[in-house]
Amino acid sequence: MKCEEVKANDNISTIKQFVLLGFSEVPNLQPFLFGMFSIIYVIILIGNSLIIIITRVDKALQKPMYFFLANLSSLEICYVSVTIPRILVNIWTQDGSISVLGCASQMCFFHMLGATECFLLTVMAYDRYVAICNPLHYPLVMNQKKCIQLAVGSWIGGAPVQIGLTSQMFSLHFCNSNQINHFFCDIPPILKLACGDVFVHELSVYVVAIKIISTILRLPTVRGRAKAFSTCSSHLLVVFSFFGSASITYLRPKSNHSAGTDKLLSLFYTIVTPMFNPLIYSLRNKEVIAAMRKLLFRKRV
Repeated sequence: MKCEEVKANDNISTIKQFVLLGFSEVPNLQPFLFGMFSIIYVIILIGNSLIIIITRVDKALQKPMYFFLANLSSLEICYVSVTIPRILVNIWTQDGSISVLGCASQMCFFHMLGATECFLLTVMAYDRYVAICNPLHYPLVMNQKKCIQLAVGSWIGGAPVQIGLTSQMFSLHFCNSNQINHFFCDIPPILKLACGDVFVHELSVYVVAIKIISTILRLPTVRGRAKAFSTCSSHLLVVFSFFGSASITYLRPKSNHSAGTDKLLSLFYTIVTPMFNPLIYSLRNKEVIAAMRKLLFRKRV
């Protein structure tokens, strides 16, 4: 597809629409990829929905820890719904065209929900810290009002920054090509299409990413953090799988970015982590397993 553009001053072009190349480099695997992503999407929806249901109906799970876990599962459903349906449509139609507004919207919602996941994981770590290090004060510190405030803050906390960051990205001039060598509208492949010096924009991405990571690591004491994580290996595994791949993607210099590596890393924090989260939290948690058995037993009866 040819690049649709409107000529502006100083030989700079303004893109009217983008084309997501997705996995076009492997045309023979398109049916397989469509089936694989469809199955993964269904698994994510079912797995996270089950977590939400059992944390609502089982009285034994009416605790702050499971309240935040239900929020995380709700988030994962929203998070993958920003990317996977679009991937499926593009593979099915073999047309990756997306308007500038559609691309900006996808990027904005993806990063707002990504920021929400960062904050929720932080809140969940803090909840475990208080439960383990200050058990006597836990009911007072993590009361219902506090839990709701932390959850609401997590959902809306990153919105202003991500809206501003998206506006900044799409205020750039794009030239030479409108082809995004990725399966969704993300910052690194968008920056590759920008004309001129984008150092300031790259710097803003680094600052936001580093700020979020520092927030995750900011628990009251190093000793408390170590003690909380030592008994919460499931949460630690999720944190590392999500932040590890995302950090490498967004904190690498632009010169070190390659389309293949970016796609592979993106698959981890956009699809793989949301798919395995319900499994990680349920298989390593006796209360969740017991609640799941109760739910399945009731259905059989």
